[in-house]
Amino acid sequence: MISPLMLILLLIWLIGGGIRIYKQARFYQIEEYMSDRYTRWLFSDITRWLPRRPIAAWFVGGALGLFLGEAPNSVIPEILAIIAAMIAVYPPDKGEIKRAFVRTQRVTRMLAASFVIALLGLFLLIGLSNLLPQIDRLQVLIISGLGLIGFLLAPLWLMLGNLAMTPVEAFLRQQFINQAKSVLDDIQPKIIGITGSYGKTTTKNFLRDILNARYKTYATPKSYNTMMGVCIAINNDLAGDYSIEYFISEMGAYIPGEIARICGLTPPDISIVIEVGPQHLERFGSLENVAIAKYEIIKGLSPDGLGIFNYDNPYVREMYERSYPDNRIAVSREIDPNNVPPDGPRFIASNIENSLDGLRFTVTDVGTDHQEIFETPVIGEHNVLNILLATAVAIHEGMSLRDVALRVRTLQPAESRLVRKTTPQGITIINDAYSANPVGVISSLKVLGMHTTGKRLLITPGMVELGELHEAENRKLGEAATHYATDIILIGAKQTEPIKQGVLSTDFPAEHLHTMENLSEAVMWYEGNFSAGDTVLFLNDLPDTY
Repeated sequence: MISPLMLILLLIWLIGGGIRIYKQARFYQIEEYMSDRYTRWLFSDITRWLPRRPIAAWFVGGALGLFLGEAPNSVIPEILAIIAAMIAVYPPDKGEIKRAFVRTQRVTRMLAASFVIALLGLFLLIGLSNLLPQIDRLQVLIISGLGLIGFLLAPLWLMLGNLAMTPVEAFLRQQFINQAKSVLDDIQPKIIGITGSYGKTTTKNFLRDILNARYKTYATPKSYNTMMGVCIAINNDLAGDYSIEYFISEMGAYIPGEIARICGLTPPDISIVIEVGPQHLERFGSLENVAIAKYEIIKGLSPDGLGIFNYDNPYVREMYERSYPDNRIAVSREIDPNNVPPDGPRFIASNIENSLDGLRFTVTDVGTDHQEIFETPVIGEHNVLNILLATAVAIHEGMSLRDVALRVRTLQPAESRLVRKTTPQGITIINDAYSANPVGVISSLKVLGMHTTGKRLLITPGMVELGELHEAENRKLGEAATHYATDIILIGAKQTEPIKQGVLSTDFPAEHLHTMENLSEAVMWYEGNFSAGDTVLFLNDLPDTY
């Protein structure tokens, strides 16, 4: 029969396993409850699945117990094993947390199932311990080892808990989707769908603010662009609001068919395709597969719907040239408005001026030969295209080019997308930390380079999820950064190695290049080395799984 001290020992390991399950759930949530992505993260660093302290504590406690517990009926091995277990399961320092754990109902259900599975594991351990030879010191060591194994298997318990809840989540998910469909059927707004490898949220916000000059328009908040995110927006904000005339649905894709499913919920009357690029390329494998996924938003249109296309992107231009639907509009900031190819873009931006005061450019409506000067406080050349796409929709829906131009004057950047502010110390902060892609980073670096009154610091962890293009594109980022920054801080040595190589391939002073492990260190560095008139660009901010 297992002794009371051994029960305490197993209970400590169980509690420690429960804490470890809870801590791991944050990373599981970051990886969107996808076991394959979570497993990839888990096994990319041995200390994540095989932490050193628990193993060392078990080994030292067991060794001392064997050495000091030779006297008959000695409880020293049990006491040492309990102390070692307490040291082993004590939660480590969480370090810098960028994205806090959100205790959603889904996570609560998953954790409950995981804890039950871990408890069943404890009962199994107790049953196994009763089959062991009654050699006290050896029994303590083995029972403690079984407790350690149960503790180390916490990620497995978590994945099994998620798997056990899959039927429940599928049922609740469908109920939530049905509720959202009912809301849309009830209020019947005109639906505008937006997708692209990048630029979705910014274009969505621009379009919402332009249309609101004449129509009551609602857009999914922040970066809600998954099926559940769109459902949350509909069920929480649209239900019962019959004043809504336009609903803008941002549609992201991490797997093929995801946009098609969102279109099934929010069938678009108007679809916008912004860009096809290497963002999330590792999930799709090729740009061709990305393009196939993005085209789902066009296939989701009825034949009398409207498609809006970025003519400057070759993959999106190919979609435009498929001639579906009949009603299509393309926009461009690269085509000469005086030399437009047959069946080319209708709205063209030219004479683009990008300054710290914002953007100024001419918009030509090729269909009517009408031109207007657009001025906006929004900075970054890439935003010209986002404004053009929004303009195309607004004109089609009855606004004049002049009306749009007036509305563009009031546009503001989306959260953490080239947002500038000045600290009390007089340092200019450019916050472009939401994400980074090969197109946007150059635009952001140019904005940094416009600040000429002092030192210019780039802080970045680089770009991720670029698949086979990761090293090449990050190396290009490093090379480009040297033209605009006087100082560079790379966050995380491993993933920023290509950026470092790019920087060092130029004549950039090596002493002005720094590598730090977290953002806090970078902030402390610039606060100690920068002063009024200097500028800091935060380019991208990776989640805690990097």
